[in-house]
Amino acid sequence: MEFLQANKDRPFFLYYATWLVHAPLVMRSEPLLRKYEQKLGVTLTEEHKTSWRQPGQTNPFYCAMVEQFDYYMGQIFDFLATTPDPRWPGHMLADNTYVIFSSDNGGMEGSRDEIYTDNAPLDRGKISLHEGGTRVPLIIAGPGIPKNVQTRVMASGLDFYPTILSLVGAAPHQQKQFDGCDLAPLLTGDPTNPTLVKAADGRPRDTLFWHFPQSENTSSIRVGDYKLFRRYQPDGWTSAVYRLTDSASGQPQRADIEEQRDLAMDNPQLLKRLDDRLSELIASSGGRLPYGNPQSGRPLPHQQQAPTILDQQLIGRSVQIRYRSNGADLAFADIIYSPNNGREWLRLPATIQDDTTVKAELPAEATHYFINLIDANNFLVIDPPVDRKTLARKELAFAD
Repeated sequence: MEFLQANKDRPFFLYYATWLVHAPLVMRSEPLLRKYEQKLGVTLTEEHKTSWRQPGQTNPFYCAMVEQFDYYMGQIFDFLATTPDPRWPGHMLADNTYVIFSSDNGGMEGSRDEIYTDNAPLDRGKISLHEGGTRVPLIIAGPGIPKNVQTRVMASGLDFYPTILSLVGAAPHQQKQFDGCDLAPLLTGDPTNPTLVKAADGRPRDTLFWHFPQSENTSSIRVGDYKLFRRYQPDGWTSAVYRLTDSASGQPQRADIEEQRDLAMDNPQLLKRLDDRLSELIASSGGRLPYGNPQSGRPLPHQQQAPTILDQQLIGRSVQIRYRSNGADLAFADIIYSPNNGREWLRLPATIQDDTTVKAELPAEATHYFINLIDANNFLVIDPPVDRKTLARKELAFAD
C-alpha cells in the first residue's frame, strides 16, 4: 500500500507475490479461526496446528488464510477505486489500471502429515501436471476489457509479458522471442474467441506443453480440446489422453477437466499424434527426459553400457574428467555448481573432448560443484557419487 501511495501520480508496475495461501498454514487471527470452526462444524485442538487429517475443504487454517488474502486484495482494489488519477481528471486510478490475478501453480492439497484442501473436481494439485496442478485462476480487468465475461480460451502465465507490453503500448525488443502470446486482442475484443490468440507464425495458438521430470517424472501437452499426460517409467513411458473441452460449437465448452476418461485405447492415432508433438516440443526447447540410473538394482536395457569415471582433476578453475566408455557414446556433459554453499544449483555445459575426456570451466563464484555425464541411452553418471547421508551435512562441498 505504501508503494501505491508513493507512486499514484505516475505510471507504476506492482508485482504482488503474497505468501497467502501457502504452506506452512498459520493464522494469528483467533476470531477468523473460530469463524471457520463454526462454519465447518469442527473443533480445533493444539495438535491440529500441524496435523489436520480430515479430508476435503475442511481445514479452518486454510479457510482463514483465504479470507485474509481476500481482505488484502480488497485493500488494493479499494485504493484503486477511491484514489483520483491526477493525470486523468475526473477518473480514479482503477479507470486507468490493468489488474492481472493468477497463481503460479494449482493449490497444494497437503503434505505427508497434513491435509490443506482439496482441488476437486480437478485431480491432484501443486507439483502435478494433472489439471489440479496446472489449471489456475486467471482474472484480467482494466480499460477496454469487457466486464463479467467468463472464457475457456486457453492461456498461460507465459502470455503475461507480451500482453502487458501490448496493453500499455510498449514495443517489445526486436530480438526478443516470446514463449507466450499477446492476449490483448482477445481481452479487448471477444474474450470467448480462441482464434484471437495468435502464435508467432500468425496462426491461432492451440498448443501448450509442460515438462516437469524433476519431481513427478511427467510431461503433458494440450492441443485444442485434448490433453496428453505422459508418465515416465524406467523402460519408457505410458500416456493417457483426455478431452478437456468440446469445441464443436466453435467455442470450447467444458467436457472432462476431471481427467476421468482415458481415450488412448479408443483413439490410438490421436495418442500417437499428441505423443509425437510433445516429444518434438521437448527436444526443440532443449528439454531432457528423466535419466536412467546405472546403479539401479532393477535390470534396465543398456544399463551396463553407462560410462565409468576414472578420475577427476581441478587445475585452477578447469575441471578435467577422465572416463571409460562401456559401449555407449556420451550425449551430454554438464557441470552443476552452487554459488552459495549448496542453497541453489546452476547448470553449465561441459566439453566432451574425445571418447575419454571431459573438460569444464568452474565459474569464479562457485563454492561447490559436481559433474554429470549422460550417455546416448540417457543413463546418468555423477562425480563425485551422490551420497544422501553426505548431502545431508550442511555446508559440505561435493568437490572442491
